[in-house]
Amino acid sequence: MRELAVLGTASQVPTRHRNHNGYLLRFDDEVILFDPGEGTQRQMLLAGLAVSPITRICITHFHGDHSLGLPGVLQRISLDKVPHPVTVHYPAQGQEYYDRLRHATSYWDNAEIVAAPVSGASFTAGRITALPLWHSLPTYGYRLTEPDGRRMVPGLLAAHGISGPAVGELQRAGRLGDVTLDQVSTARPGQSFAFVMDTGLCDNVYALAEGVDLLVIESTFLDEDAGMARMVGHLTARQAAAVARESRVRVLVLTHFSQRYQDASRYLREARLEFDGEIVLAEDLMRIPFPARTATG
Repeated sequence: MRELAVLGTASQVPTRHRNHNGYLLRFDDEVILFDPGEGTQRQMLLAGLAVSPITRICITHFHGDHSLGLPGVLQRISLDKVPHPVTVHYPAQGQEYYDRLRHATSYWDNAEIVAAPVSGASFTAGRITALPLWHSLPTYGYRLTEPDGRRMVPGLLAAHGISGPAVGELQRAGRLGDVTLDQVSTARPGQSFAFVMDTGLCDNVYALAEGVDLLVIESTFLDEDAGMARMVGHLTARQAAAVARESRVRVLVLTHFSQRYQDASRYLREARLEFDGEIVLAEDLMRIPFPARTATG
């Protein structure tokens, strides 16, 4: 199953209706928690989500609305004795903050938590890539990319008399007798996801977003406050939508909303000026299905 569960959509100050950040992505065997802000553990409970499937936690930067929920989540992982390793990615320059959050209080440490700090101009771990962004402290955006594959065509398999376990053997070996994988399948480009928080416009925003199926991106400010957004290293909804348009994004998810605006629909109206594709205005506890594959992807 591929799905994004939205746990919180506020920016620095939570509101009665918006918790601090938190996003749980299910992508087949990867279950990734992004930016667990304060209250994430309770939001997961309200959403009917357990910590036990989590395989990775990705932190973009160490501002409280993106990381203060980490201690509770890690302690719950330990309490539930999650049997598999859980890898935590975070900016290496924030190591002192990670160390404090990792053991913020006393508890029985019954899980394998693997620290995997991110550094440099580009960082890759499996299908995850991280690129530095432009903010007031070291910040990274993340991208998950599925490798290209092949889609088996039943009619072509039948025409070559291939069925049952032989199909799996053909997929693994690439050939079965005189029949090659290309003869009974079509290309299936991989899908992709990008997570961009707390940044002003920079080249890596576009690099992360390029051609993704689902882009989750901060849109803290409205256009009327573009000067303030630029000064503090944030995006407006219109800028986020322009990124989606220029990067050929399929589904755009706007989030990280400032409490200064009472009417959230204004974000959507401004984004529509730049992007005519599918836009989701994120709400707490919303589930967003990963877009279905197209004929080419």
